[in-house]
Amino acid sequence: MIVVHHLNNSRSQRILWLLEELGLEYEVRRYERDPETMLAPPELKAVHPLGKSPVITDGDLTVAESGAIIEYLVETYGQGHLAPARGTPERLRYTYWLHYAEGSAMLPLLLKLVFNRVETAPMPFFAKPFARGIARQVKGKFVEPQILQHLNYMNNELAATGWFAGAEFSAADVQMSFPLEAAAARGGLDKQWPHLMSFLERVHDRPAYKRALERGGEYGIIG
Repeated sequence: MIVVHHLNNSRSQRILWLLEELGLEYEVRRYERDPETMLAPPELKAVHPLGKSPVITDGDLTVAESGAIIEYLVETYGQGHLAPARGTPERLRYTYWLHYAEGSAMLPLLLKLVFNRVETAPMPFFAKPFARGIARQVKGKFVEPQILQHLNYMNNELAATGWFAGAEFSAADVQMSFPLEAAAARGGLDKQWPHLMSFLERVHDRPAYKRALERGGEYGIIG
């Protein structure tokens, strides 16, 4: 039995969605973030040494990292579904977007989250102007321009077919859902990027996506 070690409001939600798209049986083992630090609980370290989510177990096998989990599930159980045929241009795009999601798209969004917290974090009164000034400078000169560059790039890439790997929905779209949901929540993604907004509307309307939300519970990133 596949077990998803599921952390609330995290990347593991898209693993539940993929499993629903594949029609596989699975168990959800829930973990809750620390309400103050927003970090995963130490119990996850018993599953994987880094103590992060997503991570799945499948019998004696443990697989961590979203891209690796998606590749494992599609290769092992997909039976040709949700991935373009090997040796095609679509397969190369599929592999690219699986890696791009975490390797490129998420970094500026995470930096914006960190520097937003720096701006609002409690600190000695004499330190506030310096810390907040540095945070605003970094966001304004580096982080936010990077986010805009990525949003424009992704929007243009979706213009032709509406899906990341080609004309058909694939697991690459599952992988790309999280950075786009994060961008909509805190990165400024709105109707200025119509292809990205259309993508989110279509994936949120998929029955498998809705079933995964029912299984996963709280997912405030799309709220």
